Amino acid sequence: MPNAVLTLHPAFTVGPVRRRTFGSFVEHMGRCVYEGIYQPDHPSADEDGFRTDVLEMVRELGISTVRYPGGNFVSGYRWEDGVGPCEERPRRVEMAWHSVETNEFGLDEFMRWTKKAGVEPMMAVNLGTRGVQEACDLLEYANLRSGTHFADARIANGSAEPHNIRMWCLGNEMDGPWQIGHKTPEEYARLAAETGRAMRMIDPTLELVACGSSGPEIDTFGTWERAVLTEAYDQVDYISLHAYYQERDGDLGSFLASGVHMDRFIADVVAHCDHVRSVRRKEKRIMLSFDEWNVWYQTRFDTSGPPSDWVTAPPIAEDDYTVADAVVVGGLLISLLRNSDRVTAASQAQLVNVLGLIRTEPGEGPAWRQTIFHPFALTSAHARGQVLDVGIDAPRYDTVKYGEVPLVDAVATHDPETGALAVFAVNRDTERPVTLDLDLRAFEGSLGEGRLRVLHGDGDPHVVNDARDPERVLPAEGPAVRPVDGRAGVTLPPVSWSVLTFPGR
Repeated sequence: MPNAVLTLHPAFTVGPVRRRTFGSFVEHMGRCVYEGIYQPDHPSADEDGFRTDVLEMVRELGISTVRYPGGNFVSGYRWEDGVGPCEERPRRVEMAWHSVETNEFGLDEFMRWTKKAGVEPMMAVNLGTRGVQEACDLLEYANLRSGTHFADARIANGSAEPHNIRMWCLGNEMDGPWQIGHKTPEEYARLAAETGRAMRMIDPTLELVACGSSGPEIDTFGTWERAVLTEAYDQVDYISLHAYYQERDGDLGSFLASGVHMDRFIADVVAHCDHVRSVRRKEKRIMLSFDEWNVWYQTRFDTSGPPSDWVTAPPIAEDDYTVADAVVVGGLLISLLRNSDRVTAASQAQLVNVLGLIRTEPGEGPAWRQTIFHPFALTSAHARGQVLDVGIDAPRYDTVKYGEVPLVDAVATHDPETGALAVFAVNRDTERPVTLDLDLRAFEGSLGEGRLRVLHGDGDPHVVNDARDPERVLPAEGPAVRPVDGRAGVTLPPVSWSVLTFPGR
């Protein structure tokens, strides 16, 4: 049986746990909004048409922020279509996902939903078909108190208090040729800088996110980041990263090591940001907003062209997630935490139905938790205090995509105030369990009895949760873990994600 050793010390920290790491994403795509978070005719719907069963699960997830309204959708979106009396809102052709947008759900509905869900809004503006003025109009509507045209329109529409949205994305994936209003690096850099400058004239305290590359495979990767930041460095606080992963051709070993790719991607973007910082002699460091990430089986996505008809909320990208997918999601969260010195915001994409942590049955059916729900919820619940720089001594294995990688990956968080410690780990071995030995001597016996929870497939890494059996895959409770002389050990099954928590003082 392979053995790995983790060495932990409370003094060796990466940075604080960022609550915005546990963000998600709601886009007007498929059934994410309609039949996802909003469905007035559902038995669970409240007075605003929000599904209360979904709301309860969102709170259970511990979501911190929600990015809205896209995504590709935002690059053709007219925000004013989604405010005012519902019966007066226009139905529009929605080009990004070839559907009909009814505009029943818009900004004011979204803000009411965020308050009920207990999450912070993260708003994206359209820099595909629109520009500076429209972004400023939206900001005026959302954040100004009263006495101007758009602020007074918000009040007339029933929102007396400003929405006070602090975090704004300057467009979405503008480097992608699939994007409505796709731009060259220089075109986007100028537009982002001018939009950011104008928005700060209205409110200098905003946090602004510039579009980074949609992935390191894009031809303009690197060139894009340098061009955008050279032009817009003073106007923005973040640059975005997007990445999706999937198992290809039965190569489970490479898929389980997806966190290696995420770590390398982050390191490359940091290097580009800091290159511009050095050349431009700036004090400020640009932080990273990894505001789209997940497992997405894009090879299953229909690329044969748009359907002949236009319908509302067609089912799109409703992947059924396996145990292996959940282990990868848990591993990606490990990578995000490990890079918390620079990745200070992230958005899992998406929240409901479309690549969803949560799925809903069409019509009046129930909602349920996909396998990937559980590592997200437990990591959000237990990651507190400081992220620790964990020493990992583990056997390595060969992968087709990433070369030789560790069999075990892990990160830990420690709360100096309570003494609580949480260790998050994945076993990437597809056949064998692994023993995990923890060196905890630096904590001087103050941890208390540990609790282990493990998510695995009991021999089948491709089992899923579905409407017929929504609790087929759940985290299993392991035996109590009692450190002896500053050491503790656990055994992790093949293809598994785990969290080991110690209560501290």
